[in-house]
Amino acid sequence: MHKPQLDPRVMADWQIAEAAEQNMLSTEKLAAEFGLRAEELIPMGRQLAKIDQKLVLQRLAGKPRGKYIDVSAITPTPLGEGKTTTTIGLVDGLARRGAKVSGAIRQPSGGPTFNIKGSAAGGGLAQCLPLTPFSLGLTGDIDKIVNAHNLGMVALTARMQHERNYDDAALARRNLRRLDIDPERVQCSWVIDFCAQALRNITIGQGGKMDGVEMKSGFAIAVSSELMAILAVAQDLADLRRRIGKIVMAYSRSGKPITTADLEVDGAMCAWMLETLNPSLAQTIEGQPILVHAGPFANIAIGQSSVIADKIGTALSEYHVTESGFGADIGYEKFWNLKCRYSGLTPDAVVLVATIRALKMHGGGPEVKPGLKLDDAYVKENLKLLEKGCENLLAHMDIVRQSGVRPVVCINSFHTDTPAEIELVRRIAGQAGALVAKSEHWLKGGEGALELADAVKQACDEEKQFKYLYDMQTPHKQRIEIIAKQVYGADGVDYLPEAEEKLRLLEADAESLSLGTCMVKTHLSLSHQPELKGRPKGWRLPVRDLLLFQGAGFVVPVAGEIKLMPGTGSNPGFRRIDVDLESGKVRGLF
Repeated sequence: MHKPQLDPRVMADWQIAEAAEQNMLSTEKLAAEFGLRAEELIPMGRQLAKIDQKLVLQRLAGKPRGKYIDVSAITPTPLGEGKTTTTIGLVDGLARRGAKVSGAIRQPSGGPTFNIKGSAAGGGLAQCLPLTPFSLGLTGDIDKIVNAHNLGMVALTARMQHERNYDDAALARRNLRRLDIDPERVQCSWVIDFCAQALRNITIGQGGKMDGVEMKSGFAIAVSSELMAILAVAQDLADLRRRIGKIVMAYSRSGKPITTADLEVDGAMCAWMLETLNPSLAQTIEGQPILVHAGPFANIAIGQSSVIADKIGTALSEYHVTESGFGADIGYEKFWNLKCRYSGLTPDAVVLVATIRALKMHGGGPEVKPGLKLDDAYVKENLKLLEKGCENLLAHMDIVRQSGVRPVVCINSFHTDTPAEIELVRRIAGQAGALVAKSEHWLKGGEGALELADAVKQACDEEKQFKYLYDMQTPHKQRIEIIAKQVYGADGVDYLPEAEEKLRLLEADAESLSLGTCMVKTHLSLSHQPELKGRPKGWRLPVRDLLLFQGAGFVVPVAGEIKLMPGTGSNPGFRRIDVDLESGKVRGLF
């Protein structure tokens, strides 16, 4: 599959993908080589398919599991440091070593695809194909989540209008009971899969009494929906249906939670979500299987590929590589303490992706701004800046080690990195106990990831004592403090009064201990402040709100100023995307 004329130094990602797609395996051949039966494949157009998760997991129940590898990273620059690219490169590298291997990555959101970061399909010669459908909705999971979520909002707002307009007798004639929903305590917003800052805060229900209840509302990005978190952790259809019915949409004036089941919309929402349970099947440039399932944004969501995808991958492969969002402080922490609990799977190896560029930024380098040329400090040798920045790498290594796993540091190499810079990172990480590998998968595909593949295989064979950061009997307030101190490096936690009161009410319910703790904070720093780089010292974590994702099974503490709806920048990617009128092909995706 690998074509030597594909040169990422002179070709854009979309050009490489367009050329590589001429040699893609058919979905039938890809599925057969992966170990799927014909009846387990659900064709979705010419180049994609879904996997019937029910048939596959029933057939493979009790089968021994392959090695399980998670890919995380250091604190990234706003440009990202190549976790998806590394995941795909590692899959191809392990395959070149003769292993049967698969990967699981998250479906890209339209927000970053049309904004700054691009399609999240990897890059260079470590890409997921086919690029255009992958980037433009894939097999429709996010669209279905948008519709299911917004149907819940329609049910809520319509019920509020009817309860205002009708007395109890009139409601009873319509087979409705009064829920007495408090317009000031609506917990959900609407969702859209773009970065639309103008929709963060809106007023709805303006007009007459037939136009709804006037109140403050807003939009969040689709992948922050509780439904996406539910998709990431659901085990099967029955679990999906149960979880959807437990979503808290609002509270009554007496403080009673109003769920989707109370609104009698949970069944219809599940109907919208039915096909999303089946992972999408794509492939690397070198013809290895990639399962695409669940969504991104570990700063405002769980940010993991799905439990279902990982169970299928570990059952069919000798090595299965999965991906967690952003740095180890949020992506791996949620993988470790949430996803692993739900799945029952534990990692045999954890890869920390680091770039010389990001390490220099953490050493005090100039600000990195998307869309602007990198400062010379990032493309010329600067060992002093780099050595200082390695404090951030060491912090993330410490996070992984707390789970009982020895980290594998992947130096995701750029052509501007010098031998002395690579050697410095090798020495610092190696002396701190990590396995270290330089990888050139972006430039060379699987061939460039052989050193990384060897390090990962070594890590998988080592003994490890995997352990969670806290047990489920630990109160949420104590969990938050443990995460803040032991993962982020904070001196302690401070609560705004609203968050403190919500936490008090939550912990008064003994059943709340069964819920996981899913933190929301910036991905651009170990702290809550994006501008604090490196390994910040002498700070406290401010928790300003506490959300309840009862369906997903999470308590969601919100730390610092972070928005569930990102904004579109001044030089977004959509400016460079177009369609060739002769061929009908999309150009400019990156």
